[in-house]
Amino acid sequence: MAQTILKIEGMTCDHCVHAVQKALLTVVGVQKAEVSLSEKKATLTHEGALDLSAAEKAVEEEGYKAFP
Repeated sequence: MAQTILKIEGMTCDHCVHAVQKALLTVVGVQKAEVSLSEKKATLTHEGALDLSAAEKAVEEEGYKAFP
């Protein structure tokens, strides 16, 4: 298992955290997504290489921005 940390912009509440987490869990290979509102980041646990563009797109579709 590998981990990747993404910075997340646009989150303001727990609803945002759950929306981002749910979106990231749809990305192929992602086993776990821990999203922190206070730290404005997501820590992803995944198998193999993470498809970074797929993770960014999943977050953007929920109305937020993700950066490596």
